[in-house]
Amino acid sequence: MTDTDVVPAVPADPVKTPPDQRRRAWTVTGLLVVFMMVNFADKSVLGLAADPVREDLGLSASAFGLANSAFFLLFSICGAAVGLLADRVRPKWLLLTMAVLWSLSQAPLVLGGGLAVLVASRVLLGAAEGPAFPVAQQTTLSWFPNHRRNLPGALIVLGITLGVLVAAPVLTWVIHQHGWRTAVAVVAIAGAVWALLWIPFGAEGPYAGARNSGTPAPVPAYGPDPGADRSAHGSGAGPTTDGRGTDQTAEGAETVTGTGGAARGTPYRRILATRTWIGATAAYFGTYWVIAFCLVWLPSYLHDGLGYSSATSAQLLMLVWGLSGVVVLGQAGLTGWLLRRGTSSRRARGGVGGILMLVGAVACLALPAAPAGVATVVLLVAGFGCAGAMGSVAATTVAELAPADRRGGALGIMNAVVTTAGLIAPTLVGHLVDTQGTAGYRQALLITGVLLTLGGTAAVTLIDPARDARLLSARRADPLAPDHDTPLRPA
Repeated sequence: MTDTDVVPAVPADPVKTPPDQRRRAWTVTGLLVVFMMVNFADKSVLGLAADPVREDLGLSASAFGLANSAFFLLFSICGAAVGLLADRVRPKWLLLTMAVLWSLSQAPLVLGGGLAVLVASRVLLGAAEGPAFPVAQQTTLSWFPNHRRNLPGALIVLGITLGVLVAAPVLTWVIHQHGWRTAVAVVAIAGAVWALLWIPFGAEGPYAGARNSGTPAPVPAYGPDPGADRSAHGSGAGPTTDGRGTDQTAEGAETVTGTGGAARGTPYRRILATRTWIGATAAYFGTYWVIAFCLVWLPSYLHDGLGYSSATSAQLLMLVWGLSGVVVLGQAGLTGWLLRRGTSSRRARGGVGGILMLVGAVACLALPAAPAGVATVVLLVAGFGCAGAMGSVAATTVAELAPADRRGGALGIMNAVVTTAGLIAPTLVGHLVDTQGTAGYRQALLITGVLLTLGGTAAVTLIDPARDARLLSARRADPLAPDHDTPLRPA
């Protein structure tokens, strides 16, 4: 078998999914899209209220950036810890706990307090939101086989965009009419409402990472949670057979070895050492840097750095996030089409995602030297809008690579690494603005362009889940097998 050999993206004889199960899958996916919308409305509220918050609390740009970075103090640690926990505890209850904690953590800030309360509130909120993306992705992907995961995975990422698109005009109006603390109350209430809806409708799907042992069982429209029986599916039960000693497979795409072929029980350290995991994580780091920049400093850059009014800044902010949503959906459609035509994930996921990041990198690097006006707007929208697709690409790529019983941990650790960008970016940009004025924004854009260049290059050159899954499987079968990319020969 050579480096370019791939497992067929679409099974030859797919199992028909019952209509009730399809409806349930898309209901859960829709709820998780809203979950991510609330998640990013929580994150964006302070960026939208940057000037009122700084004026009310008497904060410099550096202090404001530090307060926003505090959000990520426990974000990465909790993201990794809960990601690992998601391989053992039903994601339904993890997601519910997160949403409840989001609302509770913001309550003190609604009631009053200064910088200390602001920092404490953001630290607690970050700890509760850290695991949101990997657990939401894991839960959504548990409802779909590998070759059907691009759209639902992209929709979860689209929830990020929709959250900001809805939050920007609504919260801006609330901030101007009723104050920034009222805007915080609005997002806290939204989290509580989502939690009430998730209790009856949320569930883990038949392709759950810990299960993956055979043809997915039909799921009643709103009956018992298919992930509820951990004794049978989460405790290492072996694969089912068809009476002839052969394993049944979930639409031919997922067996006890995991989607890409890596054996169950593979140590996390081997998954994290693969070029695919490293490439996806490096690329996603660049994307998350852009997200952190947009959430905290893009409104101020548009207003203070480029001189746009608050209303125009809000419109441009929506344009940036709107293009990001279009790119995410376009990438999902193109990637799915390529996979169905037999293209390897190396090109369909790594290639498409990496090229989009490189386009964003060129735009960000050109933006500081661009003349004010239309050119600036085009480069700004392209630079930040094209970088967002890598979140979906990274999640579906790692889900394809990782064995079933390691998927939550692999996603959670990746998320923990990439979200350190959120810890660094707000403080660094705040320091640049304090020391250099509006020129600090230009320096921040150049740094962003360099990170996107590195991330896009890593995606194009390193991502190849089919290759690395084969190497993981070979390593599991033969502990002395080399970790490097050596063509595997039949025995």
